[in-house]
Amino acid sequence: MLQTVVVPLLPRVEAFELGVACEVFGFDRSDDGLPTYDFTLVRGTPQPVTTRFGYTIDVPYDLDLLDSADLIIVPAGGTTVASTRDPSDVGDDGCDLEPLFAKLRAAVARGARVASMCTGAFTLAAAGLLDGRPCTTHWKHAARLAEMYPAARVDPDVLYVDDGAVLTSAGTAAGIDLCLHIVRTEQGADVANTIARRMVVPPHRDGGQAQYVAMPLPACKSDTLAPLLDWMTENLDRELPVAALAEKAHMSARTFARRFSAETGTTPARWLRDQRVHAAQQLLENTDLPVDVIADRVGFGTAAVLRQHFLRVRHTTPQAYRRTFRAAPVPVF
Repeated sequence: MLQTVVVPLLPRVEAFELGVACEVFGFDRSDDGLPTYDFTLVRGTPQPVTTRFGYTIDVPYDLDLLDSADLIIVPAGGTTVASTRDPSDVGDDGCDLEPLFAKLRAAVARGARVASMCTGAFTLAAAGLLDGRPCTTHWKHAARLAEMYPAARVDPDVLYVDDGAVLTSAGTAAGIDLCLHIVRTEQGADVANTIARRMVVPPHRDGGQAQYVAMPLPACKSDTLAPLLDWMTENLDRELPVAALAEKAHMSARTFARRFSAETGTTPARWLRDQRVHAAQQLLENTDLPVDVIADRVGFGTAAVLRQHFLRVRHTTPQAYRRTFRAAPVPVF
């Protein structure tokens, strides 16, 4: 059960990514029946914590708090050795980062989860936690991460990567996606969706989506595929081949596929599969319907097909997921 979240801060931390961690895990939403977390900020080095914008953050230097954390989040920025120079245990202002690296490695070894946002991946890489692992960072810095840490399997195109104990996200808003993904994985779709609603952000973007899309924001909603996406979400139980969707959007199949990818960062087929898994997840949590009935309702047809796609997205089976999230309500601490 996710209870204790600790965020170690390095000098020149990025304020936005830090704010994301604070908003998702540090905000008391118990009035909505949501869990509250034991959330703490600590200094990652003895040096004062500054931001890129010049102000300082007064937090204690107590790396021992990482020893009991269920989740450790490394935000972007900081004197992360690797973001500007060759790998080293000493940061670019002389900070000795090895004590922090040792705590991060120990956390993974004991079964805690360690996540980074944006260039926080350089800190995890310098600690040796990305060796042999799939990972990501902001697309602008992905080539540098791969060059400096060739043992890391860097994917520059995805929003976030969940490799079990170690998670990484791309830049800026992808940190929101990663944090909500962690909540969804640990505590279910209802909790994640309610937090997203309070934050006024989309409740789910799959990690495999592209980091950015080619099409700029249109002048009005009618210029986008948003109405069609809403209709698809409401009709998941139907057969929805690309040709039929293209016809409904008044486009050729080729133009529709290109436009869909430009607006959503993924293909129609993958988007549809992920939405069906998401709908199945909510039914597994909130109803006692048999799995084969759920599979039919969300458009997968059979329990076997649902299981295949559920494993791909959630890395567990529908039955195991239901046992986890229907066994007991999420407690409020």
